[in-house]
Amino acid sequence: MNRTGRETPRLKLINGRILTPQRIIPNGTILMAGGTIVDVVAGDLEVPGAEVLDVGGAYVSPGFIDLHVHGGGGHDFMDGTEEAFLQIAQIHARYGTTALVPTTLTSRLDELVNTLSVYERANARNTTGACFLGMHLEGPYFAMNQRGAQNPRYIRDPDPAEYREILESSSAIARWSAAPERPGALAFGDYLRSKGVLASIAHTDALYEDVASAVAHGYRLVTHLYSCMNGVSRRNGFRYAGAIEGAYLHDELAVELIADGVHLPGPLLQLAYKIKGPDGCALITDAMRAAGMPPGPSVLGSLHDGLDVIVEDGVAKLPDRQAFAGSVATADQLLQTILKLTDIPLLDAVQMMSCTPARIMGVATRKGELRAGYDADLVVLDNQFSVQLTVVGGQVVFRREATPISV
Repeated sequence: MNRTGRETPRLKLINGRILTPQRIIPNGTILMAGGTIVDVVAGDLEVPGAEVLDVGGAYVSPGFIDLHVHGGGGHDFMDGTEEAFLQIAQIHARYGTTALVPTTLTSRLDELVNTLSVYERANARNTTGACFLGMHLEGPYFAMNQRGAQNPRYIRDPDPAEYREILESSSAIARWSAAPERPGALAFGDYLRSKGVLASIAHTDALYEDVASAVAHGYRLVTHLYSCMNGVSRRNGFRYAGAIEGAYLHDELAVELIADGVHLPGPLLQLAYKIKGPDGCALITDAMRAAGMPPGPSVLGSLHDGLDVIVEDGVAKLPDRQAFAGSVATADQLLQTILKLTDIPLLDAVQMMSCTPARIMGVATRKGELRAGYDADLVVLDNQFSVQLTVVGGQVVFRREATPISV
């Protein structure tokens, strides 16, 4: 059975350069049935009655998993409609994303609760786009000085009554980002851990010591490393390590990297890879509604309560152009950019787009690799790493026009 609840014919993909964590399998075959990978082999398999996809020597990668997505195709998850969720899932599938984590922005409590409710309804209908892995609440417990494009009207300290009510109202929350130095943030981390929700450090003025305390209280991820956080600083002549150094020095912490070539230049991407390794770095888009859209005016967050932004130079900016306001990248661009700007090997770059995010989100036993028993989520890439075909749960959800793939 696939995501639609219907039986699907066995699908056999042949003549692929299959990307595994260990090696590239030339002239490989992947057999899929019932939304699951049945076998991965070098050469061909005799499978009577299977539908055959001949990819003609193209790369076949595990589907990309994006931990941090706000929107795309003119829609935002904060729009409060099921159609926005479904359209975002479809637009990102066009660029190789087979699973994603819908992400909120700092907002009113009622708007946040409504978004969670919409997620649950949309998730039940999502059969033709990237699948959802639970919601990511980005805020509102942030440092005002590091708010970036987050709305300052709603930034506040963690309130146990509030966050307990939110978590009790929905089972959809998979991760939550906060500044660990804010009063109450350590107890908040403990509570998230008790509920099986991933706590992440973000939009923070934390020093190294604050990061160390956060790790002790359950924080295990750093949201968009370098963005909206401090590195080394001086106070009264003395130097202090910041959140960036804390992220590097704590092996328990994985990090997100917005590898769009704008938020982070090549040397910083290379540095993060060198220190944390491919199993400690997850590439993310942090995409807002303008992803997949032409440059020009846009809105960050909901249409009725969001921030006006301008999209130019491959990024969203605040109107005064003094700060970025989110990425307009898609997952294929992350892979292309990191391969262009660094000397990171292809298989490691693919791991940071698939296996590592799967591990961070606790789904590594079924997603993130092309192996028997795993979900049949994959993407076919040409030699320039542009997406030719996306398969989610054994179902082809995107095929580029004029792609030389025979059936």
